[in-house]
Amino acid sequence: MENQKVNDEIEIDLLEVFNVLLGRIWIIMGAGLLLALTGFAISKFVLTPTYKSTTKIYILNKSESQTVTYSDVQLGTQLTKDYAELINSRYVLEEVIQMLSLDMDYGEMLHMVSVDTPADTRIVSITVEDTDPAQAMNIANCVREAASNHIQNVMDIEAVNVVETANMPTTKASPNVMMWTLAGGVIGVFLLCAVILIQYLMDDTVKSSEDVEKYLGLGTLALIPVVTEENSKKKKKKKKRK
Repeated sequence: MENQKVNDEIEIDLLEVFNVLLGRIWIIMGAGLLLALTGFAISKFVLTPTYKSTTKIYILNKSESQTVTYSDVQLGTQLTKDYAELINSRYVLEEVIQMLSLDMDYGEMLHMVSVDTPADTRIVSITVEDTDPAQAMNIANCVREAASNHIQNVMDIEAVNVVETANMPTTKASPNVMMWTLAGGVIGVFLLCAVILIQYLMDDTVKSSEDVEKYLGLGTLALIPVVTEENSKKKKKKKKRK
């Protein structure tokens, strides 16, 4: 019986919370719409768009007999992480900066370049992100050339083959306008719901006879109506007419 009573009280509380939120649904939706429009405006007009350009290389160790063995393939797959480290090395990126006469340092270039080595493959992808699509393409191609030479010298690789040259990006990589808009709407709804619930939970005033019976366990003998200014004005008008 006690567990059933506790469950009933929880259900009543949840229903009250739902009713509180439902009673302010238009305010909640308005806040969500406002934050969604804010996220759209920021991503569309404030943030600087960036573009990504990707080039791919294929590295394969060859034996003296010019035939590829299974051990060559296994060894090459294990060494892809080493290739990624060499591509991001200071030697390669600083050479790219000098070749293209870029006004940046090694740290800034490193932040722009990302290297991906998919599992069980010999292909290495080099991606460059920049605010200028043409510069992103040029940097990616230049990184590929500098890295190919560096890998051949350090790892004693016979050749680094180009799988795909860097493309000219036509669509921006970030910011995602749709994602910013949806995130703004969700955050707006969540924040206002949290504020409303906090106000509701911290409000311990008694508003009706049902609250007296619920929280104090006492029955109400009588109710005294609240006299508002509008009601008093109406009564005065009626007296004057009489």
